[in-house]
Amino acid sequence: MVDNVNGTGTRDDPWQLKTPSGQSDIEAYRDEAADPPALVVVAVKTEVRYLLRSLDDLHAMLKAHGDWMPLGSADEQKTPAEGTVEAWARSPENPVGGWYGMKKGLRGRFANYVPPVMEVLGLAEVEHNPKNNRMRAV
Repeated sequence: MVDNVNGTGTRDDPWQLKTPSGQSDIEAYRDEAADPPALVVVAVKTEVRYLLRSLDDLHAMLKAHGDWMPLGSADEQKTPAEGTVEAWARSPENPVGGWYGMKKGLRGRFANYVPPVMEVLGLAEVEHNPKNNRMRAV
């Protein structure tokens, strides 16, 4: 689990996080009352939503993978590199059969916004280099 993180991960007290590269501040919280339940991330003034189950699904996939995996974050319009967290989050082979992002046009960048939440929850270790970061389950 990450030390010195502000927030409890609720709408009224979101986690105050940084993207893996450390270049951008984000806020994130669990919205369990949403239908379907969502992980909400706010970057600047843009709100993106991912299926809340992505946290458990990603953790299980990383555990099965057993080693570091490149993040490979990419916008929705760009094709992510194979073998990356971003590619998995869009793959028809993942547990939801496709995108974890919930709003067309804002479904990408999963590997930029979800790993910091995984880290704060103590589910993953994430590298924090200027680029080409990786993550693994803990």
